[in-house]
Amino acid sequence: GLCCCCCPRCCGERESRTPEELTILGETHEEEDEILPRKDYESLDYDRCINDPYLEVLESMDNKKAQRYEAVKWVMVFAIGVCTGLVGLFVDFFVRLFTQLKFQVVQSSVEECTEKGCLALSLLELLGFNMTFVFLASLLVLIQPVAAGSGIPEIKCYLNGVKVPGVVRLRTVVCKAMGVLFSVAGGLFVGKEGPMIHSGAVVGAGLPQFQSISLRKIRFNFPYFRSDRDKRDFVSAGAAAGVAAAFGAPIGGTLFSLEEGSSFWNQGLTWKVLFCSMAATFTLNFFRSGIQFGSWGSFQLPGLLNFGEFKCSESDKKCHLWTAVDLGFFILMGIVGGLLGATFNCLNKRLAKYRMRNVHPKPKLVRVLESLLVSLTTTVVVFVASMVLGECRQMSSTSHSGNDTLSLQSMSEDVNSSIKTFFCPNETYNDMATLFFNPQESAILQLFHQDGTFSPVTLSLFFLLYFLLSCWTYGISVPSGLFVPSLLCGAAFGRLVANLLKSYIGLDHIYSGTFALIGAAAFLGGVVRMTISLTVILIESTNEITYGLPIMITLMVAKWTGDFFNKGIYDIHVNLRGVPLLEWETEVEMDKLRASDIMEPNLTYVYPHTRIQSLVSILRTTVHHAFPVVTENRGNEREFMKGNQLISNNIKFKKSSILTRAGEQRRRSQSMKSYPSSELRNMCDEHIATEEPPEKEDLLQQMLERRYTPYPNLYPDQSPSEEWTMEERFRPLTFHGLILRSQLVTLLVRGVCYSESQSSASQPRLSHAEMSEDYPRYPDIHDLDLTLLNPRMIVDVTPYMNPSPFAVSPNTHVSQVFNLFRTMGLRHLPVVNAVGEIVGIITRHNLTHEFLQARLRQHYQTI
Repeated sequence: GLCCCCCPRCCGERESRTPEELTILGETHEEEDEILPRKDYESLDYDRCINDPYLEVLESMDNKKAQRYEAVKWVMVFAIGVCTGLVGLFVDFFVRLFTQLKFQVVQSSVEECTEKGCLALSLLELLGFNMTFVFLASLLVLIQPVAAGSGIPEIKCYLNGVKVPGVVRLRTVVCKAMGVLFSVAGGLFVGKEGPMIHSGAVVGAGLPQFQSISLRKIRFNFPYFRSDRDKRDFVSAGAAAGVAAAFGAPIGGTLFSLEEGSSFWNQGLTWKVLFCSMAATFTLNFFRSGIQFGSWGSFQLPGLLNFGEFKCSESDKKCHLWTAVDLGFFILMGIVGGLLGATFNCLNKRLAKYRMRNVHPKPKLVRVLESLLVSLTTTVVVFVASMVLGECRQMSSTSHSGNDTLSLQSMSEDVNSSIKTFFCPNETYNDMATLFFNPQESAILQLFHQDGTFSPVTLSLFFLLYFLLSCWTYGISVPSGLFVPSLLCGAAFGRLVANLLKSYIGLDHIYSGTFALIGAAAFLGGVVRMTISLTVILIESTNEITYGLPIMITLMVAKWTGDFFNKGIYDIHVNLRGVPLLEWETEVEMDKLRASDIMEPNLTYVYPHTRIQSLVSILRTTVHHAFPVVTENRGNEREFMKGNQLISNNIKFKKSSILTRAGEQRRRSQSMKSYPSSELRNMCDEHIATEEPPEKEDLLQQMLERRYTPYPNLYPDQSPSEEWTMEERFRPLTFHGLILRSQLVTLLVRGVCYSESQSSASQPRLSHAEMSEDYPRYPDIHDLDLTLLNPRMIVDVTPYMNPSPFAVSPNTHVSQVFNLFRTMGLRHLPVVNAVGEIVGIITRHNLTHEFLQARLRQHYQTI
């Protein structure tokens, strides 16, 4: 393969040997090459915590309130769409302004200097502009490092359920939008489309909160949407709106959110997301049409990136956009696109690793210098290539004739006005300068619609230079998208194929624009490996539904070819950051593992009633984000209950919360006895008579058996000590629920506790709004001043814990565990055995591909 010559190590990722052979040979995967998922990424709490405060909210909810809540959601979604459109408008307006300014100055200087021979001066002018802009973009990234790159990997992680620090802050979106404006205007080979998706997502996360950490003064009393669940739904709407604004593709945006992001997707969300995308597209369209053509209210410019209209000229009857014969060529182009994409990803991965080792540890200024170096190289290459390597081609006389619509005219004018005639005699133009000395969007339009030819040599050189420079640029510390450079690169490749077919194979009927489009799709598909959404985005951008089949086939082939060598570029960058991303499903062989093989059995737990000192020490000495609430199984509970208020509270809670069949039957018969029918009553009485005795015997039997088990006579406020035996450390624990670190900290901050002499009913109660007031940043236990709290006071956590989390049995197969975890968007999954004792906990880290592989190797070794 093409990629293997560039780096044999990338292709080696697919190990040909099975894990059995590897363990026998005593080798494992190349450790230094792989970056393992890091443990410090948290998951989002997508699953609702149904505790007492939440139930109080539900009870106060009637249909009127629920409808009002839904209406507020729709308004929010609309607002997110509009704001995303406005961000796009802002970026587009200023990029256009700066680029026009820059090209006007430089072009007039070039035209003067061609006569006088002072070209070095024009190069310096161009350098001045570009380096200033890139320097500003780099500075903005220093302020908020998350704003670097395209932001799609980060949003992908967020929608997958991982908290990436700072990814949806206000500061991020300001730095992102301003930064991408400067990096695009600074002539780097980056696009403004990827960052639009990130910006949309930030707008989605921030707008419904009505508050911001960067602007602490702004706080409205707006209690809705204070949960990760709502936030994540709004982020998926915002990301979709970003795609919609970037490409004028609302349906493509919706599908993007569905395909790339959300693991959990509900039906109501689809409709809201589509509405949000439509709002974004039409806001952007309305304002851009008004600003550019002065015709307010006519919608002519759907997205930031338009491909123009593909149509044959009326005079040419033999011209078709594509024929069945072309499909064969499209498939071949898909294969080449996949190979080129794999090469691109491979080079970029090595570059990124080099940067992580050699650039990131150094002072921050080094990153700025690297950006400036890239800018310098790009500018010099563009300038020299346009001057030296271009060819003078004949102007095509047949401009589109008889265009009646305004947008078509503007399109062909746009194509013809962006032709550059550097150093060429009259009636000819410089083809290299036409591609390089223009904004990337107009260069793409040139390749799609320009009737005049570009020479094959020019196209090959342009493709090569662009490929290498955009690969080097993606990953420096400026905000940068990858869609447009990939499209431009691919379009040059497609146009080259069309040229070769026309001139050397003599296929005159082919339409060059179609080949340029398919080339663009093949290369972009080979780099990012998206399928459904990319097909729809490209169809919507071209406005040509007949292109559906060729685009889809090309993208599928490109994805399959690329996947043979490595992952898509976004997945590679996610892996390099060590984010524990969950794929769509596990591999088949993982089903040899059970839940008990992958869970973490060493638990830190709290009791239903726990002393403050125990809670504080647990919170300060561990980094876990959730704690199972448990009671211990002791045979001699009766004697224990006499001694200590705290212990008797815990035992009472256990007794009241364990549901027995007899107790349930008794409760039902009580409610049934209120029925008048005597047969029913008799039936219940009979049931009770048959039901109870075995239960009692059973209890006695248990008591007798348990009497002699050597349970340590431990009080719940003693912390586990080191000298214990294995049995003592891993005592059987009855599982009652889960409580989150954030909830415990909130309880401590607000002083929710009772003293030993009082009953637990005297403990103050918190409402749902009070519990979620500090969202999304709960106070850290280490910053709290707990001197005011009496450490001997007791906290009753039972009203605030989640009493009914999803749980699995230890025998559950890994694929079932994985599907439950991923589809429900869980964060912690307790493993509970047949008698209701918790035996371990599964989190996202126990389900990452690397962790499962390691466990599988152990599994083979033990066999």
